Amino acid sequence: MKIITIDEKKLIVKSLKSKLSKIGYEVQTARTGKEGIELLKTFKPDLVTIDINMSNLEGIDVLKYIKEAGLNTKVMVITGEKEEGVITDLFDYGVDEYIKKPATLSEIIIKINKLVGMCAVPDEVFEEEKSIIRERCIGVVIPCYNEEDRLLTNRFVSFVKHNVGYYLCFVNDGSTDNTLQVLEELREGKEDYIDVFNCEKNGGKAEAVRQGMLHLANDKDLALDYIGFLDADLSTDLNDFDDLVKTIDAYNYKVVSGSRISRMGANITKASARQVISLTINYIIRKILGMKFKDTQCGAKVLDKDVIPSLFKDKFITRWLFDVEMFLRLKKQYGERAKELIYEQPLKRWVHADGSKLSMRDSLKIGSQLFRIATHYK
Repeated sequence: MKIITIDEKKLIVKSLKSKLSKIGYEVQTARTGKEGIELLKTFKPDLVTIDINMSNLEGIDVLKYIKEAGLNTKVMVITGEKEEGVITDLFDYGVDEYIKKPATLSEIIIKINKLVGMCAVPDEVFEEEKSIIRERCIGVVIPCYNEEDRLLTNRFVSFVKHNVGYYLCFVNDGSTDNTLQVLEELREGKEDYIDVFNCEKNGGKAEAVRQGMLHLANDKDLALDYIGFLDADLSTDLNDFDDLVKTIDAYNYKVVSGSRISRMGANITKASARQVISLTINYIIRKILGMKFKDTQCGAKVLDKDVIPSLFKDKFITRWLFDVEMFLRLKKQYGERAKELIYEQPLKRWVHADGSKLSMRDSLKIGSQLFRIATHYK
């Protein structure tokens, strides 16, 4: 049985091709409507899966071609489209099945089998294919400096494997231990959704994040919708990070920032000495920003891809307080409207992990660094 999968998202077409080929289908993929139509002329598929939400209505163009050419092929739409009228119109084009993203791979496989009459799929395949295909594609930068003993590789792999549309970029910040080797081993065999960006010299967290964000933003082939960053120790849970993504996708924010505010039902723990210093620093930062931010320094943030070039193009002047600089750059770009474009979202879980690279001595230097920031961005 032959299948053509058409979706402009590289992460999604690669995953679908891999899973469907494993079952026994002959699969070809296309990233644009034009490529899909050319494939239809030569490949003669039994089934086409397509996302109609591609740029310039290219998905609809493919449906029109299939109908007007009278092709004898089944059509399955896998899309995040929510408009009822648009969904109803799909069946006028001869669509046989509609699946709304996010959707599990097992659901897609079951419906494909139903449409084309493929032989039964072993139970173990369904167990493996509980992965969810996301509506959006998200890049996550994880800065790493001497993390060989703290890197929770299994948790990263499990999350990205079961959330199709996520792409992890680990940035090795000139580590002096075996972090780079650990990262390369982590990436092996998972190159479609895990990347390693190596900085030969240690530049600090600010520069590692900046390099990683620009690296992902400049990779147009990935077609990412959002790009964020997360601490390597997973003090913020990956599922909490996904909640930030859901928020930025539902509203018109440019930045959604995690917050370690203690609240009912949340597991937020900090070392007591750090907590006192943190409260003092946050008070000063609020005065500099002119915003009622409770926690700028949480290491979990997600951004609209469109603001990344302006926020990360230039080097930050501090190694640790780049979050403050990032918000000031956004404020410079959007003026007072910036307050409406940033959302601070309380985390359900945040736990201080031993081995933090920010020493108490570094913490005591933060006052002078804040003075530099206030002067520089005045």
